[in-house]
Amino acid sequence: MRLKASSLRSLAPAIALVVLLLSGLALRVWHLDTKPLWLDEVLTALFTTGHRSDNLPLNQFLPLSTLDAIFAYQPGLSCGQIAQTVATESVHPPLFFCLMYQWLGWLKPGADWLWAMRLLPALCGVGAIAALYHLNRLAFFPSAGWMGAGLMVVSPFAVYLSQEARHYTLPMLLITLALAGLIQIQRDLQTDFHTNLKGNSAHPRLRPAVWLGWVGLNLLSLYVHYFCILAIVAQVLALLGWIVWQRPPLTRRQWSAIALALSGILLGYLPWLPTLLSHIQRPETDWLIPYQPDWLDRLAPLYQTLVGWTLMFIALPVERQPQPMLIVSTLLTLAFVIWLGRQLYLGFKLLWNQVALRPAIVLLLGFTLCVITEFLAIAYVLNKDITVVPRYNFVYFPGICALAGACLMQSGLAKVGGQRSAAIVLLVGLLSSVLVVNGGVFLKSYAPDRVAKNMAEPGLSTGLPTAVVVAYSSLQEVALGLSFAMELRQLYPPLESLSLQQNSLQQNSPQLQDRNQIAFLNKALGYPQVWKTLAELRQPLPLPLNLWVVASPGMRTQDYPNRLRILDPKYPRRRARNLCAIDPEGYHRIGFPYQLFRCLPQ
Repeated sequence: MRLKASSLRSLAPAIALVVLLLSGLALRVWHLDTKPLWLDEVLTALFTTGHRSDNLPLNQFLPLSTLDAIFAYQPGLSCGQIAQTVATESVHPPLFFCLMYQWLGWLKPGADWLWAMRLLPALCGVGAIAALYHLNRLAFFPSAGWMGAGLMVVSPFAVYLSQEARHYTLPMLLITLALAGLIQIQRDLQTDFHTNLKGNSAHPRLRPAVWLGWVGLNLLSLYVHYFCILAIVAQVLALLGWIVWQRPPLTRRQWSAIALALSGILLGYLPWLPTLLSHIQRPETDWLIPYQPDWLDRLAPLYQTLVGWTLMFIALPVERQPQPMLIVSTLLTLAFVIWLGRQLYLGFKLLWNQVALRPAIVLLLGFTLCVITEFLAIAYVLNKDITVVPRYNFVYFPGICALAGACLMQSGLAKVGGQRSAAIVLLVGLLSSVLVVNGGVFLKSYAPDRVAKNMAEPGLSTGLPTAVVVAYSSLQEVALGLSFAMELRQLYPPLESLSLQQNSLQQNSPQLQDRNQIAFLNKALGYPQVWKTLAELRQPLPLPLNLWVVASPGMRTQDYPNRLRILDPKYPRRRARNLCAIDPEGYHRIGFPYQLFRCLPQ
């Protein structure tokens, strides 16, 4: 019996870690495919299924029933081919897209391709939990590992990133492991330092596996996301800052190891460096530049950074909410943040009093502060406000999670209410994560579900078919239209039921399957050419119909023509003479404007 009890005690840490990981997995796969597919995820789907802009069916009307063919997996492609597509049609490194292509090829998901696409980032998010547990055990003490991992399990920010079919959780995992490697490097340098202080002669402790692992992790991260450059710079500055503070008598061999490690990262990245330099000149990131910035825009990076920190621990419904709900959520969030800030401050003081832990504190705190400084420098010096996008905080989230976990657990060990505080933080995080997975917070950009409902409403109320025209000048705008179309397709069942009742048509008739269409028209030559192309385009839907036109940001109802011309499918050879009159009440805008026209036969 004693042997069994001893065995159970020895297995308890492993069992607890498994429970944490399973809890994190459950939160991340819950409702994984129920939220809308938004613009960036559409781009992921196109690149990772082997599609390019030149093989998309543009400048023609498409039935929404054919959308799955656009996202059909193309077998037989190499990572080099995927990388070439990413290099020319996006501003991202290729590794995540190559991994996703192999992942989809292995799963062969079929109709469940959206769930399969989001599953890979979710699993990387679970891996980041295990990595943070390892980081905090190494940097602080075992209970700090549990608390840090627990914070990441229930962090609404981490859950949100894990449910996006994008390349955020994979670099977060790599950065966390790289920080663990950096802590081990620091430990080795510190051991040599203390050995020398005692007057003992010892050779510098250099473990090639640790250094090579640190180089490899950082190099891989550079091929996943460009912002990992910021993480590498911050790691190096944090290590140098610790060296300046601690002043260990490093040998030439140790300095050479640092120089070789950095050289290895640079040499390993040289093949992609020209692509990075070309991407920097691309206009895809110009949306981060404030339009005619005023003094409030100059302050925005500061309070947006604070909001980003808040969302790592609590996320209550504030987006698109009634004013009473907005006020209540804001007040509760402020109260929690003030309370949490005090708990972390008290815990940090106790943690700092542990002299043996100070090197790790300096390293992780230095890393986190360096990345935040880099973010603010990009916002104020380069005038590109990346703080407006909370998801980019994945770069320094492991540092904040590690320090917060250690501070809260140190309070608990000191019996100053820390255990209760830790439980409250975990409970608030869990409730916030439940809101995330159920679509209450971190709503999708450009709201494709709301746009689709607005577009479908006139057709649902009248039984008329719907045509959508998206004016595009880039693949990003095509992806935006596809995100709207994917959500619009979800509204087919009620539309089909309505048609069955009115027309007594068969369930499999083409009229029901294809009564909604979308077309992408190039606006490179201006909107007069778009209207001319629309008038000449073969239009398969019977008249009357509702026509929606998605245009450029900033366009208002008065910027659209009062009337548009389209072809009648009954008379395909006749010049377009059917007039689509603008509906002054049919203007909407969620980032991009979309205007309703009502088309009648002539």
